[in-house]
Amino acid sequence: MSVPLTPARRGLAPGPRLGPSHGVQIIDTPTARVHHPSDLLGLVLSALSVAGVMLLAVYAHATTAGVAEDVQTFNSLLGQLLVFPVAVLEGLITIIAPVAVIAELAARRLGRQILEVIAAGLIALLLCGLTYWAVQSFGSDDLVRGLSVYRRGEWLLSIPASLATLAGVLTTAGSRARRRTVAWSWNLLWFTLGTVLITGQVSLPGAAVALLIGRVAGLGVRYLSGVQSERAYGSALVDGIRRAGFAPVRLVRVGPDDAPLPTTTDPDGPLKPRAAALAMARNSDNRVYELTTAEDEHRCVVVLDGDRQVVGALSRLWRSLRLRGIEGRSFVSLRQAAERAALLEYAVAAAGVRTPQLLAVAEAEDSMLLVQGHPGEAVPLRDLPSERLTDELLQGIWAQLGLAHDAGIAHRALTSDTVLVEHLLDQPLVWLTGWESGDVASSELARRMDLTQMVALLAVRVGSTRALESATAVLPVEDIAAIGPLLQTVALPRRTREEMREHKEVLAELRSALVEHLPAADVEPEQLVRFGARTILTVLLPIAAVIIVVTRVNVEQIGVALATSDWRWSVVAFLLGLVTFVGAALAFVSFSPVKLGLWRATLVQAVGAFVALAAPAGIGPAALNLRMLTRRGVSASLAVATVALVQVSQFLVTIALVLILSIASGRNDAARFTPSTAMLIAIGVIAGLVAASLLVPAVRGWVVQHTMPTLRQIWPRLIEVVGQPGKVALAIGGNIVMTMGYVLAFDACLAAFGQELTLVQVALVYLVGNAAGAAVPTPGGIGTVELALIGGLTATGINPGVAASVAILFRVLTYWLRIPIGWIAMRYLQRKGEM
Repeated sequence: MSVPLTPARRGLAPGPRLGPSHGVQIIDTPTARVHHPSDLLGLVLSALSVAGVMLLAVYAHATTAGVAEDVQTFNSLLGQLLVFPVAVLEGLITIIAPVAVIAELAARRLGRQILEVIAAGLIALLLCGLTYWAVQSFGSDDLVRGLSVYRRGEWLLSIPASLATLAGVLTTAGSRARRRTVAWSWNLLWFTLGTVLITGQVSLPGAAVALLIGRVAGLGVRYLSGVQSERAYGSALVDGIRRAGFAPVRLVRVGPDDAPLPTTTDPDGPLKPRAAALAMARNSDNRVYELTTAEDEHRCVVVLDGDRQVVGALSRLWRSLRLRGIEGRSFVSLRQAAERAALLEYAVAAAGVRTPQLLAVAEAEDSMLLVQGHPGEAVPLRDLPSERLTDELLQGIWAQLGLAHDAGIAHRALTSDTVLVEHLLDQPLVWLTGWESGDVASSELARRMDLTQMVALLAVRVGSTRALESATAVLPVEDIAAIGPLLQTVALPRRTREEMREHKEVLAELRSALVEHLPAADVEPEQLVRFGARTILTVLLPIAAVIIVVTRVNVEQIGVALATSDWRWSVVAFLLGLVTFVGAALAFVSFSPVKLGLWRATLVQAVGAFVALAAPAGIGPAALNLRMLTRRGVSASLAVATVALVQVSQFLVTIALVLILSIASGRNDAARFTPSTAMLIAIGVIAGLVAASLLVPAVRGWVVQHTMPTLRQIWPRLIEVVGQPGKVALAIGGNIVMTMGYVLAFDACLAAFGQELTLVQVALVYLVGNAAGAAVPTPGGIGTVELALIGGLTATGINPGVAASVAILFRVLTYWLRIPIGWIAMRYLQRKGEM
């Protein structure tokens, strides 16, 4: 047998390797210990479950108490009959079971795992003690009662430390299938737990918390320290390949490498990994080996490891939830993943696509082996010289993808590493690999995303114009037109997105080339993301605000205040809220570059009350005004300038009103809202940081780039409007009507509860609340406006319960009750073709 190949000779970094095994030359870098992502996932879920059990103990105390009473129906009788068994079981669970587990680990010479087991038990004991102390010291009476058990005429807090310690020990010791003592210890634990619950020794929530704390400790130790790898390496890997029907002679691990790939082999064998195998390894998280058989045939072996399936499943689930057109996957197990990969490979081969043939599937320990044919001297498109990227080759790439789509198969992860090119007699042959993430019976959107991914990766290599021309030469017009809305980075695989960072102009050039080829093509981005960070904030912030309002405000005081409020002032506040529609319409009509009817403009403002259910405060009306202008033939730039001018005028008029009211009142009411010294210091520090950042040329350039276009749009329109005093006066009057309508409506709500503030105070409190609603991206400012109004009223000396009542009444009258009116207005305008 020849001398084993060194890592240096095959282009890999030096590292551990396996020598001959069963007469097979193996070059590998085995992993001794792995950090299972499933352990981290289990730790997080267990910690969340501890919090969930405590919440149930507080808010579902009747249910947990009922369960405890059901299992303790014969408490007194069983307590007498099982005195000795319970004592014996407690001894077994606290002493004998851990000793037995440690003895088995010692017999197997697993010294490191013995230390891990002991550490997990001690950590579980410590965490249980800390939890007991925290609940007893800081927990509410309901929480303490929920975790307590009634014994000897009193309630005793019960979080059994022995249960947590044993759970931590058994979790770290290993699986039931591989450790006999672990299997019967878990059985003993469950039997003992049922017995002590029936006899009333512990409470059901307390026992659950203890078990989960033990799991947290055990899983934490397992993940941080790692566990012995159960992947197939060495002789186990060779045995698996032989069970698949092959006689291996040489097995070489192929690792991802960003260096230029070799395209030739040595005469004595594949001393260097072939380009195709390296591309396969680079494109996936699975292990890839080059196999040489006794018949001197070369094969690729793709190894799927069980500990990697949790990460893959979670990643697929997240993408399927977040992105449209991507079906969710239910499989998590290793066998299911291998079976699905085999299904895709067989389906693609049956469709006539040139792809490495799947020859066999085998299992070896905690791994599944996929033995595939080797695509010869094929080179990934990423590493193909630019002079070989001929038009014939590009058309061949589209032809192979078309065969898959004709069979209803989508790839979903096309990159420059999944497209392989082999030249035979100067004729390019295209291979498509990496079908593990694909779909059979795929949706139309999934296939459109394939087309987008392909044209994007080709554009990086040959330019946008040529990539699109290659697509138009093969694809029908409707498929080309469908690419435009999907030209977004979110539709591209991670590898292609990384390449795009070096060619940021590619997507814009593709859109331009598409419009040039098909002038009627729609390149407006299609909504592919179901939710993003903004959506999550939109959902979570109102929930947090509601929780704060409910927990901090005296509900009884609110009920009494609402019962004693004057309904006549409520009617006045509602009517004043409707007047604000007219004020907003007057400002919009005055600045409009085309003639608008006041009635239609007022209805558009009313629709904003309905749209506010889904749009942040202030965004909905601006978008509706913009749409109304564009529907009447106004150019997009002029419409944007008009809407921006309306918003700027509203801001300026509002500030001017506050100053005028303060001067007219003859009192310095604004001083009550003067910020504290600490706040002034914080504002100064922030202002200094902003000013310092503007000294950086890159930051200053970014600010200019994003602000100057808007200023250039507004300035000509502003000059034009200023030259028409009548329109300026009408706009100012409309803004005054709108702002004062809200201020007076807020004042009427105060009067409904018998409260009285100066007009300046009312205006300041309202403006602060409205600004908070506009700053935080929640629909209609839900939650943030209420909190800001309550805080402002409380600062003026009003009782917090009454302040909450005023704020809630104001929002009901000027937000919630106007939503049906907005919906009716929207339906009317839709029938008239205005929206």
